[in-house]
Amino acid sequence: MNDYISIIGGGLAGTEAAYQIAKNGIKVKLYEMKPIKFSPAHSNKNLAEIVCSNSFKSNLLTNACGLLKEELRKLDSLLIKIADETKVPAGQALAVDREEFSKRVTEEISKNPLIEIIYKEVEDIEEIAKEGIVIVATGPLTSEKLAENIGKITGQDELYFYDAAAPIIAKDSIDFNIAFFGDRYSEEKKKEETVEEWLKRLESQEKQEQSYINLPMNKEEYEKFVEELVEAEVVTLHDFEKREIFEGCMPIEIMAKRGLDTLRFGPLKPVGFDDPRTAKRPYAIVQLRQDNANGTIYNMVGFQTNLKFGEQKRVFSLIPGLENAEFVKYGVMHRNTYINSSKLLDETYCLKKNPNIYFAGQITGVEGYVESISSGLVASLNAIEKFKRLNDNKKNTDNLDEISIKNADFPKIIFDEETVIGALAKYISSENEKFQPMNANFGILPPLEGKKIKDKKQRYELLAKRSLEKRWT
Repeated sequence: MNDYISIIGGGLAGTEAAYQIAKNGIKVKLYEMKPIKFSPAHSNKNLAEIVCSNSFKSNLLTNACGLLKEELRKLDSLLIKIADETKVPAGQALAVDREEFSKRVTEEISKNPLIEIIYKEVEDIEEIAKEGIVIVATGPLTSEKLAENIGKITGQDELYFYDAAAPIIAKDSIDFNIAFFGDRYSEEKKKEETVEEWLKRLESQEKQEQSYINLPMNKEEYEKFVEELVEAEVVTLHDFEKREIFEGCMPIEIMAKRGLDTLRFGPLKPVGFDDPRTAKRPYAIVQLRQDNANGTIYNMVGFQTNLKFGEQKRVFSLIPGLENAEFVKYGVMHRNTYINSSKLLDETYCLKKNPNIYFAGQITGVEGYVESISSGLVASLNAIEKFKRLNDNKKNTDNLDEISIKNADFPKIIFDEETVIGALAKYISSENEKFQPMNANFGILPPLEGKKIKDKKQRYELLAKRSLEKRWT
């Protein structure tokens, strides 16, 4: 049994984990392949390099990412502390001087006598895990050799190399004067039914089956939507992303350019439905699929897209029923190595079939800088508890097999799902056949008990208050 914890990857999640572990008096071996080897998107030799935007998003507590940062401040997050200290003017957002931020993180980690930084590319995780605990925090651009090793450990079918995700919408922002529940082919009016009988059957069925929400469109609405969709602005991809992404998934805006009726014979086909308002088949229909166990958020079926976020809001709000939709996550298409955490990890980010291995950062399916920091912190706190217990056991036995058998029974630090930290951990570890990466948003938190508040700002204030009133120490 090693007298240290290993961390693979010196990004946001890895450096936060290293700090938390060392703070508890435990040695750390932090493996980082830079500057020996760089990914296609990295160029800075420092740790915690920020590749894309320099924004850590909103600081407001009425924003889920703002609340997440406040939760992390309560837990003494090193990276949020440095982000606060290296901030640049950005209105209500926390934006940082990216060079200064990475430099400061590197300095803090490097000067800690309990942290040893090893500059090399790791190719075999299980070899390290044989003798102790390891946290894999290699990010969305994990090297090819290590990705192959992760695929071997997790199963190739559970490892993804690009993120082609559809937008996700808060259920309570959908207009149910237009939208209706139901699965395809179960909603058409039978010949012998009256309209009244059919509507009554729909009402009964709605209570039993609410995994799909349907948004019917007439000809004029559909053609207007397609017209705006094909003209909308898209995100420019890196060269190394283009081949992998478009070979595996067709963006809805590209599909729409193949002809006016293409979507009606694809993801927007109306077959199997009648519109409850007219008792007739609609011209086209958009389906939303339930995305979490609470049924508070739904994803747009078949809407993988590379549109800019502002364009997604503008164009998809043209769909009847989504005029006031709240997008808790916009669609994305980019290079992103991540595992199917919903099958593989528990709420502590621990690999179920090998309790010596934790994952953290965007490779787990959390999306965003602050979310990555959060996962690194949760994984490290649990790794610390496991390390302490393993060492206690080691003092009482020389049988390493006995230690590993007891490993699965260790107490876990699981954050309340009414916090953003806990809700993210629960989301990535809950069984989900259509698992896709997720950022911090209020849609994944349980709703306020016994309260239905229409005013969004007021609702978010109460959700934030509920979280921050938890015990954080």
